[in-house]
Amino acid sequence: MRVDADRDVCIGAGNCVLTAPEVFDQAADGLVDVIDPEPAPHLEQSVRDAVVRCPSGAITVGGPGRPGS
Repeated sequence: MRVDADRDVCIGAGNCVLTAPEVFDQAADGLVDVIDPEPAPHLEQSVRDAVVRCPSGAITVGGPGRPGS
């Protein structure tokens, strides 16, 4: 799983950090910071929950590896 977040879309609600703190953090400006773009399989459900709970739709997930692979 590959996790990406669009900081231009993020509104800083912090739901992602509350849902998957191993994967997301909030930067000093309050916006999302992906700290683990390729989280371990056991974190997949919490990441998917974070995607659903993101009010701005800033978080996306894809297949394994780097974008475009």
